[in-house]
Amino acid sequence: QVQLVESGGGLVQAGGSLRLSCAASGSIFSINTMAWYRQAPGKRRELVAAVTSGGSTNYADSVLGRFTISRDNAKNAVYLQMNSLKPEDTAGYYCAGGGVRGPFAPDYEYDYWGRGTQVTVSS
Repeated sequence: QVQLVESGGGLVQAGGSLRLSCAASGSIFSINTMAWYRQAPGKRRELVAAVTSGGSTNYADSVLGRFTISRDNAKNAVYLQMNSLKPEDTAGYYCAGGGVRGPFAPDYEYDYWGRGTQVTVSS
């Protein structure tokens, strides 16, 4: 079993920055890829960014150039640096992990999910 715990969410003004963290514990040897997803009220869950243990990444077009995903395998953690935040980035952000095929795998292939952290961007 794997536990994922997110932190770092909060309220920020448009144009500001936040850094989300996700700490993994448990049977982490089963995790190849870690990702950040988000879901806003009334909208479908969407991939924000994903990273494999080897460093391959995938980003949503809407965050490309503004967000950066990184992974510290020694600390069993993944991070999401979010810059130039926009009101449309407001959502619950969830960390996911699993032995999926790679950073382009769909959400249903991830085995483990955190409880999420709220990000609110004011205009």
